[in-house]
Amino acid sequence: MIATAVRAVELGSRTSIIGRRIQRQQIRYLNVHEYLSMSLLKENGINVPTGYLASTPEEAEDIFLNKLNKKDAVIKAQVLSGGRVGGTFSNGFVGGVHPITSGKEVKDISNHMLHHKLITKQAPDGVICDKVWIVEHLKLKRELYISIVMDRNSQGPLLIGSSFHCSRGSRISDSGGSGGGSSTSISDIALSNPNFIFTEQIDIDDGLQLEQCERFVENITGMEKDDDPTNTNINMIYKLYHSIFIKYDCTQIEINPLAETYDGEVIACDAKINFDDHAQFRQTKIFNMRDYNQEDIREVDAMKNDVNYVGLDGNIGCMVNGAGLAMSTMDLIHDKGGSPANFLDVGGGSNVEQIQKAFEILDNDPDCYVVLINIFGGLMRCDVIAQGILNAASNIGIKTPLIIRLQGTNYEEGKRLIENYTNDDNNDVNITLANDLDDAATKAVQLAEEITATKTKTPSATNSNADAKPVIRPPPRSSSSSSTDVVLDPIPKFDGFPL
Repeated sequence: MIATAVRAVELGSRTSIIGRRIQRQQIRYLNVHEYLSMSLLKENGINVPTGYLASTPEEAEDIFLNKLNKKDAVIKAQVLSGGRVGGTFSNGFVGGVHPITSGKEVKDISNHMLHHKLITKQAPDGVICDKVWIVEHLKLKRELYISIVMDRNSQGPLLIGSSFHCSRGSRISDSGGSGGGSSTSISDIALSNPNFIFTEQIDIDDGLQLEQCERFVENITGMEKDDDPTNTNINMIYKLYHSIFIKYDCTQIEINPLAETYDGEVIACDAKINFDDHAQFRQTKIFNMRDYNQEDIREVDAMKNDVNYVGLDGNIGCMVNGAGLAMSTMDLIHDKGGSPANFLDVGGGSNVEQIQKAFEILDNDPDCYVVLINIFGGLMRCDVIAQGILNAASNIGIKTPLIIRLQGTNYEEGKRLIENYTNDDNNDVNITLANDLDDAATKAVQLAEEITATKTKTPSATNSNADAKPVIRPPPRSSSSSSTDVVLDPIPKFDGFPL
């Protein structure tokens, strides 16, 4: 069961390995900002802290001085990436979460955060910060880790909890502070201290039962039911599953920490919630809150046009019909010494317009030097692909060389269309028809190597650090600050979620 917990927690992780990277197409979920996750908890009766959202330094200053009315608070960059505490902004400013004690300080720090990219271990290319969250700074007596995820092994939801102070998976804890004790990932705890991890498999038909909640709470808190006459923890977990996880088609809810204050309040201090993309048709209000500025613009463009695309870090673009054939194509490119620039599955029912959109995405990628098109005509006819290629060439003026392998339904017609186009002296698109897939991969890798050789330049030593950003660090904090302070994540006002 502990191994199951580890695998379940890691389901949401996105790796750089190509094969696993492509699996992101199979694990489809909407990721929303932290403040929206907390808003959803509050909307459904879960106790959360208070705070406000700011889009400008002046707004952040006004919130601290006139709305929070606290001696100290915390400012948090709102980006869809973990590890904000250890991140660095594109202007050199260090850290996406900072304690603040004055209006001047919050204005200055927000000015360094807003409209700059925050670079973290999870987002090495950086994610733009358009909003900051100004939250109160509180002390906690006890902290717990709780999550509900979809578990592949049991084919249903899995409740996971720990009394150990955790950070989220591979993420640094971004709540802004610590309740004492070191913070480590839930996956590491499951491996090194399995006795600290407790799980409850949930029957997807019967749902989470009260007796399961009672057993779970007793395990992670050490409290028997009679020790908690108000059943605060039990009711909260029961509500978390039935009123949020199921109601909103969630794939993951993670609260870290769920904490108890010295006043006896149980508060969800920090939350991460993901939603199943397939449920968009009945969760329209939530999906309307999707922040496309936080996502790869190529993938967003592809998604809006029903094209299955995942950007990679190579220089050979791929357009293939069928996920399995696409994976095989990328494997063959690797075997030939090349590196794919993307995964792109045009599917079996794509039309000419979708083919053209796929080409626009590939042709606009500056890191894509050559495109290998591998089509096995079954549902997708070769003449449709050929017509899409020619339409794209005419409408957008394809600049990237194309290596094309066609086979299957209407192959001869597709080949004839392309040959007629390439034989026309008025057309200057570089198109090469390959005999088979092995020939296509060989030609694509060789051409990519030739183009790379012409583009490669050795930067001079005098210019190598010309664009280096100065490191900007916030002023040191007062030594009187308590090590047991924890930053709680508050909630901005907005028009609510659907009931």
